[in-house]
Amino acid sequence: MHIRRATGADIPGIVELEIQNPGAARWSPQQYEDLFSATSSPGPSERFAWVAEDESKDSPRKVPGEKCELYAFLVTHRIDAEWELENMVVAASVRRRGIGTLLLRELIALVRAKNGKSIFLEVRSSNQGARALYQKVGFEELGLRKSYYQNPSEDAILYRFSLDFS
Repeated sequence: MHIRRATGADIPGIVELEIQNPGAARWSPQQYEDLFSATSSPGPSERFAWVAEDESKDSPRKVPGEKCELYAFLVTHRIDAEWELENMVVAASVRRRGIGTLLLRELIALVRAKNGKSIFLEVRSSNQGARALYQKVGFEELGLRKSYYQNPSEDAILYRFSLDFS
């Protein structure tokens, strides 16, 4: 398994992962294109994305020169020292193998390197697997947003990971 920064070439794989995961946030391909076409110059606001892919050379589905299969992705947005985990999906076929943890640790390392103070996120209240993952990594539950999600309507649980230890 290999974690790397995502590129515009990953958009079809990212969208396919969303489609395969009914609880995932739904972004349009255009929203991802906008993410990758944004200026890369650091400022008070930036977006970052990573993907987890299978890079094994002996994979029966791997053809030389063919793109690796995406198993997960994460999108985050920084505004000054505060970060928001905007979207994250791990394919059902590879859950509970540490891929989500690897992606979150990559995010935490970047936030630390950029002197970030906190990472925020919201997750469907019914998504027990994601909630357990966030808590395992060190996110703390902050509160609730009633009927935040639609189709179906559901509450969001708010989480925060604090890096500000002053």
